[in-house]
Amino acid sequence: MSWVLAFCGFAALIILHEFGHFMAAKAVGMRVEKFSLFFGPMLARFRRGETTYGIGPIPLGGYVKITGMNPAEEIAPEVEHRAYYRQPVWKRIVVISAGPAMNLLIAFLLIWGLLTFQGRENPDPAKARYVSQVERGTPAATALKPKDRIVSIDGGTNPVNFQRAISSHRCAGTPADRCAATTPVTVVVDRGGEQKTLRITPFYDGDLHRTRLGFGYGYPPGYKPPFEHVGPLEAVSQSASGMWNVTSLTVSSIGKLFYDSQARKDVSGVVGSYEATRQAFTFDITRAIEILALISLSLAVVNLFPFLPLDGGHIFWALAEKVRGRPIAFSVMERAGFVGFALVAALFFLGLSNDIGRLTGEGFNIR
Repeated sequence: MSWVLAFCGFAALIILHEFGHFMAAKAVGMRVEKFSLFFGPMLARFRRGETTYGIGPIPLGGYVKITGMNPAEEIAPEVEHRAYYRQPVWKRIVVISAGPAMNLLIAFLLIWGLLTFQGRENPDPAKARYVSQVERGTPAATALKPKDRIVSIDGGTNPVNFQRAISSHRCAGTPADRCAATTPVTVVVDRGGEQKTLRITPFYDGDLHRTRLGFGYGYPPGYKPPFEHVGPLEAVSQSASGMWNVTSLTVSSIGKLFYDSQARKDVSGVVGSYEATRQAFTFDITRAIEILALISLSLAVVNLFPFLPLDGGHIFWALAEKVRGRPIAFSVMERAGFVGFALVAALFFLGLSNDIGRLTGEGFNIR
């Protein structure tokens, strides 16, 4: 059943994204030729009015075909006035923006709904003494293991103070990103009923402006934190704030791909996102909905990057035309599109490679 639920969740995100483009195109008078869930030749189709609806064999996306998206295509004279590139810039931007806007709306509604009807998790920080995950390539990766129970750090036993204790170990002089602290942290863990004393040297994280070891804190297996009531209006504010934080993190993470090998290892693709959602459905529907909300938000953010064939690329060239005062040569957009396509393809294969590694290795650690 988890396979079906995850598939339906992903299909809904795709359908609604394309539905945003579809409805906006219809609203501004453009001619929509096709509406397809998934790529490839349609396996099943039906026609209503001037639009053909169908489903393709490759479940990696979907598309809406609007007449005149390619300025070089031949268009029947009777529909030429409704072609995409015959429309004012504002109409094109509305149509292209509608897809990411739909994903933003979905993410907001899912997060708002969880906060309003279930409340906000209010876990006891004193119980967060388990290692939930370990970042590859960090000092923690050489010593700690997921599910280790932290007994003490530098002699302190209160988890609330663990981070402060680690941060007290500093680099010599002015800290530089990833510099090693001058002294190690003493970490005592319980691993399978046996206590081990570990000495781990933290590194300075330039983004967080503090030293850290490179692991995440978790709660005891089966721990269910209590929920705190959140009113509908407060949920609006918290949903927007949370989405903004995730958006900022997503943008900065994508920027790091060009120079940070660890950031490249953290990238996940379609396979990983689907598998994480499927696993979440096996033990916690709330967690699965949270993941779908994050995926929907990520789809919106990534799609708005100014590279063709992404939606943001179409918006960028439409704005460039507006500023320039006349259309941009299609040959220029085509050459730019090759660069954008190469970047998107590289990101896709990087995510796929990482996903395969997780499927055959340490897993996705979504609990």
